[in-house]
Amino acid sequence: MGSWEIAIVLGVVEGLTEFIPVSSTGHLIIAGHLLGFVGDKASSFEVAIQFGAILSVVVLYWRRFVGLLPWRVTAVPGPRSNLQGWAGVWRIAIATVPALIFGYLAQQTIKQVLFTPVAVIWALAIGGFAIIIAEKFTSRRISRSLESLTMSQALGVGLFQVLALWPGTSRAAATIVGGMLLGLDRKGAAEFSFLIAVPVMLAASGYELFKMGSLFSSQDTVQFTIGFVVSFVVAVMAVKSFVLFLSRWSLVPFAWYRIIIAPIFYLLTKELTL
Repeated sequence: MGSWEIAIVLGVVEGLTEFIPVSSTGHLIIAGHLLGFVGDKASSFEVAIQFGAILSVVVLYWRRFVGLLPWRVTAVPGPRSNLQGWAGVWRIAIATVPALIFGYLAQQTIKQVLFTPVAVIWALAIGGFAIIIAEKFTSRRISRSLESLTMSQALGVGLFQVLALWPGTSRAAATIVGGMLLGLDRKGAAEFSFLIAVPVMLAASGYELFKMGSLFSSQDTVQFTIGFVVSFVVAVMAVKSFVLFLSRWSLVPFAWYRIIIAPIFYLLTKELTL
């Protein structure tokens, strides 16, 4: 398979899985091994194409981001939200910092130990059961909307986001489940997960591009551009569909998908894991 085809496949995988609780990094690692696209350059490419997924959230939730501007708060009529102006900025910041700190300090260990099919498979299965338990725990509890998000809830979600540094756990799963356990309704937890993904993914993707930029050839740049565009288009559709899904159903189907796909991934990559 050529570099363009690989970029398209990985772009679709990234766009489909980044913001739903199934682990985009885990799926990219498995897909990369199946396609024979591995190594430092592959790992950096997989992180870099997240820019497309990031842009999809910025486009879809631009009003949320504009609302974070302090001078916009007094200009917006209606009830005040805790995610407007400086209140929103501080909540997103406090939810972002833990993952950035832990990610920076443990980046080499994570890449060397956890960027493997075996680690991903275990994380997928364990995360699936965790989602089912969390759904049962929160199903009968009164939840609050995202507009009432407190600083302690934001920090708690940020700490849950650290769990996603283990590839296969899923940043979306960790933050959405964390938000639900901390009292947010399912839709609010998902939307906050989207919002705090932007600074974390921008930092991770930007760092990888800066670090590996000199190693990319002109062909690699074309491959990255294709992956970027594909991941953006697919992510826009995936985010809109996921939010609609959450308005009617729970996260349990995604949990069972993770549990079922884990042994399938093991069989597909068995020779690589021995």
